[in-house]
Amino acid sequence: MKAPALAAAACFAFAHASAAEFRSVGAAAAILYDAPSAKADRLFVANRFYPFEVLVKLDQWTKVRDANGEVAWIENRALGERQTVMVTVPLADVRAGPNAAATLVFEAYKQVLLEVLEPPADGWVRVRHRDGQAGFIRVSHVWGV
Repeated sequence: MKAPALAAAACFAFAHASAAEFRSVGAAAAILYDAPSAKADRLFVANRFYPFEVLVKLDQWTKVRDANGEVAWIENRALGERQTVMVTVPLADVRAGPNAAATLVFEAYKQVLLEVLEPPADGWVRVRHRDGQAGFIRVSHVWGV
């Protein structure tokens, strides 16, 4: 492999490996701690389905960061399988298709949690509101993907 191709492959591998991983709290609220132990200080309680960025994984604990940049530890069993995102702008449009000209399905206010239905593509992610309405929202308007 020639040097430019090798460098491009290395950059692609680094970019892929450095992609953030996100997990959400499960169906019940979860306590977050300042260390990976139930005997550590309790920092706060996260509502069900609240998304976090994964920083470190241990056998029974995961170090996470929330949308405000706060870092804490959560028990792995408190994390669910459902991936969610949180709206970060005052009012976000959720559209029928992945473009600004698509029909408006609904609007979501800041801090509303939406379930991710498909991985992000071309700056949009397909989501569903808890009332069942689904559509596409701009990735730049949410936190958690």
